[in-house]
Amino acid sequence: MNGGGFDLTSEPPEGIFLNRMSPSSHTRGHQRGVRYVSELLNWLQFYGRRVINGSTAFDLELSKVKQDLALRRQGILTPHTIVAVGIDEIKSAGQEMPLPFITKHNQGGKGLGVRLFSDRHSFEEYLANGEFVDDPGGITLLQEYIEPHEPHITRVEIVAGEVVMAIHSSTEGGFELCPAVDCEDEELFCPASGVGKFRPAKIDVKDSLILQYIQMMEVNNIDVAGIEFIEDSQGNRYTYDINGTTNYNAEVEAELGIEGMGKIAELAERLLAAEYPKLIQSSTVTNGGQFTTAPAAEIRTLSPND
Repeated sequence: MNGGGFDLTSEPPEGIFLNRMSPSSHTRGHQRGVRYVSELLNWLQFYGRRVINGSTAFDLELSKVKQDLALRRQGILTPHTIVAVGIDEIKSAGQEMPLPFITKHNQGGKGLGVRLFSDRHSFEEYLANGEFVDDPGGITLLQEYIEPHEPHITRVEIVAGEVVMAIHSSTEGGFELCPAVDCEDEELFCPASGVGKFRPAKIDVKDSLILQYIQMMEVNNIDVAGIEFIEDSQGNRYTYDINGTTNYNAEVEAELGIEGMGKIAELAERLLAAEYPKLIQSSTVTNGGQFTTAPAAEIRTLSPND
């Protein structure tokens, strides 16, 4: 989906809508689609349509600044971060931020724009030699680097308040940490290239941090998320990313016997039954999200591939 149109005075079709638009879609030529979906979600919700990861969730998806604030409102520890717009402000922030630090895009995904700097000379060269690529909205973040106690980050997958799985993503190959097996871009750290290492992680669903995540999602109307944290040598756990359009690693799913998208399909089925009970009495949804019969009201997916 890289554009479209709708009449603000016309009602949308009935159904449950699943928002799968990725914040990194601009790297695949779909930035217009990101802006289009932002407005489309407001239209859908104005007419009372239920959207899985609707406008509030998508607003957070597109801004790591807003993610940080949402996390800290729930008492969740996050890395020290400075927001900068424009090269001069970025340079100034680089002088202020203690070393080492990383840069990242405000509208990210897959670790886009993430670079580690251990000295200020390298940072200034990076800004001056043409390597720097700006965030699509022009907002760059400088963030303290948290050295992991073990060479991995932990990603917790949650659907409708239920912990589906947790995975460890190795940090040894870089910062491109998207767990999907079929990434379109073969980045340095992507399972499609055979470089990334992903494995199941043990997590206590009653862990205080996990309960904070679930509360944060409830407060911000987030139905589906993969939330990432890193643990330092002192046992401090820093949360730094909320992925609303989460991708699941097929190898980890197979090892655990869990289908992440199946959990989302089950959520959509429950919502459809609640919103349109008379229309789906003879209909069911499989783990792949497909109806065995076609009801009058449908589950519709909003994604960059539409």
